Amino acid sequence: MESTLRRTWSEIDLDALKYNYSVLRNKVGKSVKFLGVVKADAYGHGSIMVSKTLEEAGADYLAVSSIDEAMELRVNGIKMPILILGHTPKEQVERLIEYDITQAVTCKAKAKEYSNEAVKINKILKIHIKVDTGMSRLGYLCDGDFFDTGIEGILEAINMRGLDAEGIFTHFAVSDEDDEKSVEYTKHQLKLFKDVISEVERRMGRKFRIRHCANTGAVAKYPETYMDMVRPGLLLYGYGAYAKELGLKPVMTLKTTVSTIKIYPAGTPVSYGGIYVTDKTTRMGVLPYGYADGFFRALSNKATLMTANGKAFVRGKICMDMCMIDISDMPDVEVGSEIEVFGKNNPIEELSDLAGTIPYELTCAVSKRVPRKYIVNNEVIEQELMLRMRG
Repeated sequence: MESTLRRTWSEIDLDALKYNYSVLRNKVGKSVKFLGVVKADAYGHGSIMVSKTLEEAGADYLAVSSIDEAMELRVNGIKMPILILGHTPKEQVERLIEYDITQAVTCKAKAKEYSNEAVKINKILKIHIKVDTGMSRLGYLCDGDFFDTGIEGILEAINMRGLDAEGIFTHFAVSDEDDEKSVEYTKHQLKLFKDVISEVERRMGRKFRIRHCANTGAVAKYPETYMDMVRPGLLLYGYGAYAKELGLKPVMTLKTTVSTIKIYPAGTPVSYGGIYVTDKTTRMGVLPYGYADGFFRALSNKATLMTANGKAFVRGKICMDMCMIDISDMPDVEVGSEIEVFGKNNPIEELSDLAGTIPYELTCAVSKRVPRKYIVNNEVIEQELMLRMRG
């Protein structure tokens, strides 16, 4: 649905996405499969349009978190393989098979449930085995004293009726960290993963068709992790230090406008709590962008947003629907002027650093009332608003 308001919106540069894909594809090589991670609505970028773009560009696989995310792609015409990284209830196994969706298997209980359901309908569910090599979250635990029992558990799942173990994977915990301890830990995880694969393949007498472990940090720094498939997340969308090193482009630009301009005398408290007080006559711009749109309240009195005349400081506490910026020295900034929250001219990394978080969290936080505009060749080809309206 198209928004009727020129309020706050995000521009998704599909040309930048295709460029990033091409750079990363060339980096890992054409013999390595490419999985695009599009969970959480492609980290706020819009999973349908991002997936269509990746499918057209030649990507091999997609990854989502849930069956609902996978079904959204299927009903919107996405044909390529989809891997669900998270939990799927056993009652949904028939739908997984019907729509050709691959499911991660993380433990014996899940494997048994999925096997039983597949056998009931006399069909085969494609799975990828998840190995916990040190993320300490999901997967068959195989480190140290758990190696033998982990191997046995994986083999048990592989041999269960109704399951086709196409792949095996793990997830690195600190591959995006550069300190010596993190490098050692990543190398330990990789060695353990390789040891698990070697032993499982030896005992089952065949090889997995897809082995994968390379997330963003690993794609950027550890070519030895590429194996059969890579799955960059943040890197694909052009954010973070590694993206900058590789010359990748940010895919999302978030914009808002000046809705009102007020002039305040010195000594005027601004917004809730009065944490900012003007020290001189101040020209203040009110923007229709607040924490309900995804602007973290923690950035109050800290962030700067980009005007056509340079950076303007956010003053006072960020409100649910609004925030205020100081435009005293910017006479050309008027009502209706565009303001870039983050994007090509105001790097998202600066905001995430100020908020003590990562760019992922800021893009995922862009709320459903913020329209997405999809850009190709500098023209809007599609608009998407996730608010529900019935005529």
